[in-house]
Amino acid sequence: MCGRHGAAPCVRCAARLKPPPLLPAPRGLDACRAVLSYEGVGRELVSRLKYRNARAAVPVLARAMAALVDPDDVDEVTWVPTSAAHRRARGYDQARLLARAVAHHLRRPCRGLLVRLPGPTQTGLARAERVVGPGFEVGVRPRLRVLAVDDVITTGATMAAAA
Repeated sequence: MCGRHGAAPCVRCAARLKPPPLLPAPRGLDACRAVLSYEGVGRELVSRLKYRNARAAVPVLARAMAALVDPDDVDEVTWVPTSAAHRRARGYDQARLLARAVAHHLRRPCRGLLVRLPGPTQTGLARAERVVGPGFEVGVRPRLRVLAVDDVITTGATMAAAA
């Protein structure tokens, strides 16, 4: 990423984004879609949002996420919450920021439905260790068709646990 001011990514950096891999739906989900591949410029874009509170990419990412979904197939939007420790350290939950913006584009309500249980974060774990995924419990009873938003998907374990 070039670090230019304004909407992120800039046109030149956006041209360097790689398309996402095809993602099989993790257990418990009807489908799983990604906007970009988490490498190169895409990794930097998401990392800046996640670790440096660089929110300029939220509108672009949310618009692209919303474009992957038929609004008629969604009753409400939620997010896969980050760990309490990460939320405290950062002062925000990047998946919540994305979910709220996606819900706005889809004209659907956005509610926090999940509570993340204490446990290790997925960041930095080896692939074999990430397969277990974090624990969640339902904090609020969801509507019928829920769109769950997260910032990164690797093994699908976190999304399966959230489902």
